[in-house]
Amino acid sequence: MSNINELTKLFEQKFVAHPWHGVKIGNKMPEEVRAYIEINPNDQIKYEIEKESGHILIDRPQKYSNIVPALYGFLPQTYCDKKVAEFCMKKSGKTGIIGDEDPLDIIVLSERNIDRGNILVDCIPVGGFRMIDGGEADDKIIAVLKDDQAYGDIQNIEDLPSKVVDRVKHFFLTYKENPNDDGSDKKVEITHTYGREEALEVIRLSHQDYLDVYGDVNEKFSAALGKVLV
Repeated sequence: MSNINELTKLFEQKFVAHPWHGVKIGNKMPEEVRAYIEINPNDQIKYEIEKESGHILIDRPQKYSNIVPALYGFLPQTYCDKKVAEFCMKKSGKTGIIGDEDPLDIIVLSERNIDRGNILVDCIPVGGFRMIDGGEADDKIIAVLKDDQAYGDIQNIEDLPSKVVDRVKHFFLTYKENPNDDGSDKKVEITHTYGREEALEVIRLSHQDYLDVYGDVNEKFSAALGKVLV
């Protein structure tokens, strides 16, 4: 076992962790989480993680005038699948909802102008939007940057300025909108704006969905090393 632990530490020192699988969501999750940021309000390009490699991929130039209003990314070691979809149906009263099979999205508010992505930030979840995109559960967690001068003490979405929440909500409802929509595009709707406790539950469920699909990455890595050393 000592050899396995030593090799694991060497791998961690030599190689950069995969942002989705290799980075931990945080020891204090779900009350405090570590988010991976893909894009920021200065970006004119929509970036997203390339799931297999972990590198940042250009998804597309921003097509229209919508600009992300805060730091936007996802929570490592989360996945929106059966448990998230079931919770969405329970809370929304809708049926036939499935998970979008992506990491859980998060937007992080800060007073500071953070002008880069591909970074990790520690943040405090305060609420979220129950978003359904073309029949898929696509929750958006709202968080505040830990120790932020303006937002750092906020614990619940109801304590945020309503205009800030409205701006974020408008972005999510319109960022895929096509001015020439002929009705064929998938429809996005936000059925509820929810508070801190419900956001924490969505995070828990998405982490459990991840474990159900991918398992504990550290345990699987140690087990694989153990087989090599036998």
